[in-house]
Parts: sequence; structure tokens; C-alpha cells
Amino acid sequence: MTENSIINLQGVDVFQQNHLVLSNVNLRINKGEFVFLIGQTGSGKSSLLKLIYGDVRIAKGLGHVAGFNLSKLSEHEVPYLRRKLGIVFQDFQLLTDRTVEQNLEFVMRATGWKDRQLISERIRDVLDKVGLRSKLKKMPHEISGGEQQRIVIARALVNRPEIILADEPTGNLDPDTSEEIVLLLRQISGSGTAVLIATHDYHVVRAFPSRIIKCDNGHVHEDARI
Repeated sequence: MTENSIINLQGVDVFQQNHLVLSNVNLRINKGEFVFLIGQTGSGKSSLLKLIYGDVRIAKGLGHVAGFNLSKLSEHEVPYLRRKLGIVFQDFQLLTDRTVEQNLEFVMRATGWKDRQLISERIRDVLDKVGLRSKLKKMPHEISGGEQQRIVIARALVNRPEIILADEPTGNLDPDTSEEIVLLLRQISGSGTAVLIATHDYHVVRAFPSRIIKCDNGHVHEDARI
């Protein structure tokens, strides 16, 4: 694995419950890259993301993500791998009974942050990055879907990840808000954090011309086109 690559998969087979989903995957994503992952429903996009964040194991081949060897990854190491990744899902997964600030604090304490002042400073820093510092004391139901997704991105940033994995991050948003979210993620990649977006939304893929990876017929095609 080269010094610049965050994800490096070589000859990897991806299984889900003994079913071969993707075979002979070769994939490399470098620091600060902005990449779309496309493919039809059931083509293996989510399985590939799960392999990257340690939820699915490598059956064959070599894989390194953020300095971790996926072939030798133990259950104990999975949380440490995930601290180097920021994961953004379609359905937000915010705690509805806590404020924006408490949602972020919950994740930080769960990943080892202890100093109250450092936690507070970091929360304000990531909310600044997503343009929502004023929503600190709001409950999730008091802000829009687009704002909720920005909070999820802020949550993904708290541990200064090397890459953000976004699984259908615009799936519940209207076209204009979708573009705002993808623009935000592209700006984040410009600061050195790689971003991999799995999406069906070809509108945003066309709006932000970038490298495209495609899952199709059990294979992963690097540098694909729509």
C-alpha cells in the first residue's frame, strides 16, 4: 500500500452470507479524492462499503484501509478502523431525543473523547464546517432534512477521518438540497479527506464531474462512465 492511498483492494472477493457478490475487486482511492460509486440496486455497492468499514470480511485477496489490513482485522480492531472513517447513511440515524450538540457529544464520548472543553470546541468546529453552528441546541425534528444530513456529515467529521463513506446520502432529499450536500462533501475532500459516495442519483453525478467507480455484473469497474 502506497503512502498516499486510503483504500487499496487487490483481487478481493466480496461475499454476503456465502453468496459471492463481487469478484476480483481491484480498487484504489487516494487521500483527498472525491469518487462516486454507482450501480443498480443489488449490484454490490453497499457490500463493498461494508467490506471497507469492516462489517464484511475479505474471503480472498488483499485489502488495506486507512492503515488497517482487512485480511487480518480482528473484532477488537474494527472500532479503531471506524474512527478513521466517517460514515454517512441515507436515513440520518440521529438520536431524536437529543439536541444536535448532544448527538455529536454522544458519538465523541463513545469513541474515547473525555475532556468536556475539547468536546465542546470540536463540536463547534465541525458545525462551522457544515454551516450549522446556530443549530447547536435544536432537536432533530426542528431542522430540515438537508440540515439533518449536514449534522450527520458533521458527526462523521468529529474524529478527523481519512475518508468519508456516504451511502445514498441524498436519497431522502430534494434535487436542490441534494446538490448542496454533494457540494459540501466535495469541499470536504478539498481539505484532504477522501470522499466515496455510493449513489443512484445520476443528477448529482452529472452535476459534479468526478471519478466514477461502477459495480456491474459482479465486478467493480474503476474509472467508469454513466
